[in-house]
Amino acid sequence: MFRNLDWRGKFIKNLYVSGYRSYEVSVFTEDDPKLHYIKLFFEKRLTEYIYEGLEWVIISGNIGTELWVGQVVLKLKKDYPELKLAILLPYTGFQSKWNEKNQALFNSIVEKADYLNYTSNSEYSNPSQLKNHQEFIMRNTDGCLLFYDTEHEGKVKFYYDKAKAYQENTIYDIDLIAFDELQWFVTELEEE
Repeated sequence: MFRNLDWRGKFIKNLYVSGYRSYEVSVFTEDDPKLHYIKLFFEKRLTEYIYEGLEWVIISGNIGTELWVGQVVLKLKKDYPELKLAILLPYTGFQSKWNEKNQALFNSIVEKADYLNYTSNSEYSNPSQLKNHQEFIMRNTDGCLLFYDTEHEGKVKFYYDKAKAYQENTIYDIDLIAFDELQWFVTELEEE
C-alpha cells in the first residue's frame, strides 16, 4: 500500500524519519535478528515513498531508528540514486559523549550523507535547542515516518506530540509504524 500520498492529496518529497532509540527496543548489536527485520521493513516502506515521489529523507542522527534508517537510505541509493539523505543535528558535538561503537556508526553514515547541518551552531546548552530543532524539521518537511507505537512510549513521543499539534494548523502527514504492523511484516516474510 502506498502511503505517502496522504488524504489531502499532497506528495511527500521531504520526509523526516525517527523512532525508538536502540535501547528502547532492546537492540544492542548490529547482528540482532530484530534489527534485520526492522531494516527490511524500513526498506520496504521507504521504497513505497520513493515510488510516490520522495526525494529527501531527513534524520537527526539519534542512536537507533534514525541511524538504522540512515543505513537503509544509503543502501537504497544504489538502486535509487535520486534519493538523498540529510542529517540535521540539533547542536554541535551531538554525538561527542557516545561510546566508540556508536560514534563509528554515526560517522560512517555522516560521511556518505548528501547534506549535514545543525539547527544550533553551538554545543548543547538548554532544552530550547531541541524544541527549536523539532519545529524547524516540521516546518521544512512534508511529513514524518515514525517507528512509534502509542501504547509503548519512547523518546520519539516528544516529536509525535508536537507533530500532532502542528498538524492541527497545517498539512503535515504522520505515518506511524506500530509493533503489530512490524510483527505482521515479519510473519509474512517467514511464511514466504
